[in-house]
Amino acid sequence: MRMAAAEGRYREALVKVGNNDPAGVGESNVALEDMEDVIADCLKLKGCPMSQLLATYKRLLKADVDARAAGDTTEDSAEGFVESELPTGNVPRSAEAAALLSADGQRFVNMVKMNPAVQAGIRRWLTDMRVSLVQSHENYQYLRHQMSPAFQRSGLPEALLFGIMAKESTGRVHVGSRAGAVGLLQFMPATGRRFGLGPDGTGFDTRYDPRMSADAAASYLNERYAEFGNNIELWLAAYNGGEGRALRVYRASGGRSFWDEDVYAQFPAETKDYVPMVIAAAWLYLHPKEYGLSFPKVDAKPATFRLEKPASIYELTICIGNGGTRDGFMRALRNLNPRYEADQWIPAGTVMNGTVKIAGLYARHCIDGARADLARQLVSSDPRTAIVRIGPIEPAVGTATGEDGTVPVEGASSAAPPRAEPKKPTRAPRQHRVARGETLMSIARRYDCELGELAKANKLKAPRYAVRLGQQLKLQGCGG
Repeated sequence: MRMAAAEGRYREALVKVGNNDPAGVGESNVALEDMEDVIADCLKLKGCPMSQLLATYKRLLKADVDARAAGDTTEDSAEGFVESELPTGNVPRSAEAAALLSADGQRFVNMVKMNPAVQAGIRRWLTDMRVSLVQSHENYQYLRHQMSPAFQRSGLPEALLFGIMAKESTGRVHVGSRAGAVGLLQFMPATGRRFGLGPDGTGFDTRYDPRMSADAAASYLNERYAEFGNNIELWLAAYNGGEGRALRVYRASGGRSFWDEDVYAQFPAETKDYVPMVIAAAWLYLHPKEYGLSFPKVDAKPATFRLEKPASIYELTICIGNGGTRDGFMRALRNLNPRYEADQWIPAGTVMNGTVKIAGLYARHCIDGARADLARQLVSSDPRTAIVRIGPIEPAVGTATGEDGTVPVEGASSAAPPRAEPKKPTRAPRQHRVARGETLMSIARRYDCELGELAKANKLKAPRYAVRLGQQLKLQGCGG
């Protein structure tokens, strides 16, 4: 009965999609998630007619709501942003998340239920890494409209996209690794270039762009499908440990499983941890209720708003406020506008990505009024003005002064008044060697530097302004 009800809702959503009703795709996704819950419950019951349930699922898969919706338009109506045309290839339906639940004896189910490494990964996500998992889900809800279409067009499981993102970056756009990988999906420079990512001529590295990085990840996984078939573990091993190593191991082993002892032993410890953790996160994304996991719902309906006056993301975060959320909107604003640093002044007239709620709060609190003034005051405050500089002390009326005009100190000999040695002017250092843990921002604050001028003098590109340990920086545009 539950499967039949979900099927009815799915078909109603299909009609809405045909009528260009934007609610159709979302309602179809909810109906499919209900069907997955039914299948998961059926697996727990002896004698449950799984074949009947899967027959319903297969009928509806042929409708392919997402493919039809994507085919209607190539423009995102919320942002006026044209979809990237990176090639995604054709992935057979055997690679789809739904088919993984049904084909060949529910392979994905067995991958999770019967594998102790994946079970251990689920345990870690639900205990010491629960906060990271929940944060990843919250961040993904804001980014989903930009990232998921690439995987849907390719027939790739959206849950796999979430699992990779959760493990790589916790859904934070500006994360970078010591090895040089950056962005939500942590593309290395060379791999990014292969899939159209990198500097775009304006100083922005498109590896930080959620939409383009998801397109590139879909293309990358399609390449791995061509090499490894439906062996998702090897897709992930290649993503983390390099496709060259994964392909050599795969060919040398005659195409054996990642979990084969000889295959498994040839991957580094990081990859051995990475593969089950991504699979575990993907499984929890699909089946949170089964584990008592409740992901907070986020009002993430996309919208844009135009800045009426110059502002920084710091200022917007303050004046917009929490808006009923726990943590406010700084992370959402940074993720949706990856071209800008948090303290960078963004010109008036700039169109910012946000949500309907963010746009409404901006219009209400950030254009003018007490909160707008307060936010501007806070972000414009200069810590240097807190330093009080006191001039020469004027003697009180009737106080004797020495020949040099100084005031005798009580208890000191008036015959030999103390003379202050003139201070030698201090010169600000002209160079700085980067120490462990330092960023360009912290260095700019230390020497009272203007961040943009300091970055330009050292040829550092926005938005990361990445510096390396031991790098010698020219302190141009600095005080002192």
